[in-house]
Amino acid sequence: MPSLGWIALGLLAALGGAGVTVFGKLGLEGVNPTLATALRAVIMALVMLGVALGTGQLGPLLFGKAHLTGRAWLFITLAGLSGATSWLAYFAALRVGPTAGVAALDRLSLAFIFLFSALALREPHGWRGWLGAVVLLAGVYLMAADR
Repeated sequence: MPSLGWIALGLLAALGGAGVTVFGKLGLEGVNPTLATALRAVIMALVMLGVALGTGQLGPLLFGKAHLTGRAWLFITLAGLSGATSWLAYFAALRVGPTAGVAALDRLSLAFIFLFSALALREPHGWRGWLGAVVLLAGVYLMAADR
């Protein structure tokens, strides 16, 4: 049986994502969403730097021994820009929209990832995966339209 570690980590990520949404919505009261996103990013950066330092990953980067290629830097940078764009839009939507609806629309990223992984990464998907994507789209619609 394959390791279930990725499932536990995935569930932890989902729980953390739920915390971001609920705590973010509560924290946005009277706060500009761009400022809130910037503060969140600084806090995240400090935590991640602490983790990287604590696990010994920061030293090799600082001393040029991390072996990051130009391609790796490019895609890490694009991922960072994508994340920043996503969170700016997410917090702006949370400020004015219903929490569950905004979160449901945000989960459309799963459908986009599924499609992009098939098209750009050439990852094969079976009928169950495609059916899951259709059910996901239906669920997002139902949750976002629940008003």
